[in-house]
Amino acid sequence: MPQLPTNQARPDQAVTPVVALGASAGGLEALQLFIGSVPAHSGMAFVVVQHMDPTQPALLSQLLQRITTMRVSEVIEGMHIAPDRVYVIPPNRSLTVTAGQLHLAAPIERRGMRLPIDTLFESLAEDQRENAVAVVLSGMGADGTLGLRAVKAQGGLTLAQTPATAQFDAMPKNAIASNCVDIVAAPEELAARIVAARLTQARCAVPAAPALRATPAPALSTTPAPDAVVAPPTPGEPTSTSGSEPRADASRDDAAQDGSAAILQLLMKRGGHDFSQYKRSTLLRRIERRMRIHALESMPAYLDLLRDNPQEVVLLGKELLIGVTSFFRDRPEWKFLAEQALLRLLAERAPSAEAAESGAGVELRAWVVACSTGEEAYTLAMLLCEAFAAEPQRNGWTFRIFATDLSTDSIEIARRGWYEARIAADVSEQRLQRFFTRESGGYRVAKNIRESVVFAPHDANSDAPFTKLDFVACRNLLIYLMAPLQQRLLRMFHYILRPGGLMMLGTSESVGRATVLFEPSDPHVRIFRRREVAGDPEAPYFPVRRSARVNPAAKESAVAEPELAKLNLQNQADRLLLKEYSPPAVLVNAGGDILYIHGRTGKYLEPAAGKANWNIHAMAREGIRLALAAALREASENKTTVQRSGLVPDEANSAQTVDVTVRAVHDPGSLAGTLLIVFHERFVEIPIPPKLPKGKTLRGEIQFELLRSREEMQAMREEMKASQEELHAANEELQSTNEELQSTNEELTSSKEEMQSMNEELQAVNVELNAKLDDLALAQSDMKNLLDSTQIATLFLDNQLNVRRFTEKTQSIVSLRESDIGRPLSDLTSSLDYADLLADARETLRTLATCEKQIASRDGRWFSVRIMPYRSLADVIRGVVITLVDITSTKQLEAKLRAA
Repeated sequence: MPQLPTNQARPDQAVTPVVALGASAGGLEALQLFIGSVPAHSGMAFVVVQHMDPTQPALLSQLLQRITTMRVSEVIEGMHIAPDRVYVIPPNRSLTVTAGQLHLAAPIERRGMRLPIDTLFESLAEDQRENAVAVVLSGMGADGTLGLRAVKAQGGLTLAQTPATAQFDAMPKNAIASNCVDIVAAPEELAARIVAARLTQARCAVPAAPALRATPAPALSTTPAPDAVVAPPTPGEPTSTSGSEPRADASRDDAAQDGSAAILQLLMKRGGHDFSQYKRSTLLRRIERRMRIHALESMPAYLDLLRDNPQEVVLLGKELLIGVTSFFRDRPEWKFLAEQALLRLLAERAPSAEAAESGAGVELRAWVVACSTGEEAYTLAMLLCEAFAAEPQRNGWTFRIFATDLSTDSIEIARRGWYEARIAADVSEQRLQRFFTRESGGYRVAKNIRESVVFAPHDANSDAPFTKLDFVACRNLLIYLMAPLQQRLLRMFHYILRPGGLMMLGTSESVGRATVLFEPSDPHVRIFRRREVAGDPEAPYFPVRRSARVNPAAKESAVAEPELAKLNLQNQADRLLLKEYSPPAVLVNAGGDILYIHGRTGKYLEPAAGKANWNIHAMAREGIRLALAAALREASENKTTVQRSGLVPDEANSAQTVDVTVRAVHDPGSLAGTLLIVFHERFVEIPIPPKLPKGKTLRGEIQFELLRSREEMQAMREEMKASQEELHAANEELQSTNEELQSTNEELTSSKEEMQSMNEELQAVNVELNAKLDDLALAQSDMKNLLDSTQIATLFLDNQLNVRRFTEKTQSIVSLRESDIGRPLSDLTSSLDYADLLADARETLRTLATCEKQIASRDGRWFSVRIMPYRSLADVIRGVVITLVDITSTKQLEAKLRAA
């Protein structure tokens, strides 16, 4: 019989919704409140995982059974999940869900800790997908957070206990801080919220596209999750040329149009990100999922919730940014890149003449757009390292990878560079040894790889791009965008790539109409090469974030016509006078960048060859460049005015000189920190050179001045070099100190986690022991009431025949008080005429045979004295029990019968 997929049941079986519950220290109370509030016949199954002492038997199933009518049982390997049942993990085991069955295995350690809650949640996410429900309750540490991320990525429902109601709030707080929790409530309210969410889901359900599950998960946090709504086009279909998108229900889309537009405006206003160019069906599905979570059935109702609850706006924004990625995802693409495309790119990327002359290598620049948690950026870095190492002539070559994403949470994960041990399934053993460092429970990316990748938050739709790139990776982003934004991004990628640069897209993406900009490197992969476009191509659009734009000024009131004409005449006259009589001037910042030019400065400034450079040091003519640089430096340092006279900007016309005045601007407004350079032109007559003294020539004087200038420049260079070396040494020391502190911090963190784990186990054991003590106290009370109600005198003795316990009735026969517990039987006096009591008790203890006699008391009463061994539940003899039953009335009746 063929094996079914893990997320499907056999046709003859109904799928049972599974709710996974994770708890640790203080979790017993929360579990009891949750399970106790589950309605009868909910149709759901509940799987409970709690941190337990692996060496002690668990009492959790017995404790939960007291507060629910559902059957509670400890999990057995291969147990089938049934509705209206509660399953509890046994001690020292890990628990997973597969195809509707529960499976046990040896405990799995991550980072030196056992995280059974994460293990259960992750298996549930893979098995149940969007039907998975995971709940994090009271506990210490962060177990459960990674599992919630997995459930969230598959579109499941995630919940957490309100930290204020938790006895230990670390686990709920960590889960909520990860921004992957849909509902936060008290434990007694969570069950009702789950039922309401499932009912709303049933009413609002929309059939998913058939091709959805076959689509690779997007590696970008700037795109919705792959389980969102819209199935991306099949390979080969040009996604970017599609002007319209598939619509599952046109009437539903039209009805939600107004509400979704208002929601997008709210996201733009509060979050600063524009989702208006995302495919409409994708957005509607993610919005409807949030509506189901809050049991809302209309878009206006959800819009009201967003307006009243800023936190929900944040959660909705993150709902659209869920990304899933892995190392070497779509392996054939990366194989072609490593073996062909990348080698061709490196072969064509020869060093420039200046770099070759100086012996410097080449720096390759790459941009991974929407990198999610960084796996693809590190994959590219590993391939570049291998390519450089394979060719000795590339010794000294370097690379820089810019990896950006809209989600700051994903960027933080990527910067840490730590990944779980399961990446060994995607990364070969050789690469793990070369590019990773083995740490407890996972792998950390090597330092040289981490330093070569720069991670930063970035929105490709609204932030300016990187430039002068050799490679761009934008995988599985375009399929979630509308056609205009697709084309705009492709034109931008073409502009920022160097000639011959490469662009890598997802397996279901293509360039569509942009074939004039890119050509495929191979028909079987989605790696494209930049084309050189003849003529003047359409200028790309460089986005500027809207929040950074200046709001337009308020419209001025109209001015009367005569006053306006008078004002214009005055302005024109002022401009004419300034143009004719004021000297040329330039306003620069402290770095020499030109901010404003007044008048005609072409005699003193000229554009430098090559790329446009608006810096005064590059544009100043050679005759005034050195003097101007010195004056700028002096004026900037001393905050004063510096003047240089008699400078000759053009050696061919030595009669034309210029006086340069550099003034530091002290205006506290927007001009603060700037420098004003004023050029005063002078015309001088060339005097006849005087006759130099014998032995001196004009040439010698010039050579002397030139030599002195060179010596000054050399001294300045040496001084700058020494300063650079000192700064470099200080930087190295700081880096070394930082690494030592980081190592110490990691050790302390590891010790803290171990102590937390031990503390959690102790807390769980303590809770169970307290429950056991309560049970024992209750049992003792029951036994006391039972013995007192029988009115039978009972005396309990231990193996040494010392008093352990007695009933109240015994005190009327044997002289006993509470302080007599522990005294031997031989020290006690009684009203019984029974001298062999001690001997009979010893004989019973020796032979384990019951002794029963009828003994008279000194006050005329008769008692049936029975001595029998005391057996514990483990069938161990722990002493004897003596019962004394009053049979006086029976004896009197017997005497009367005999007398008759």
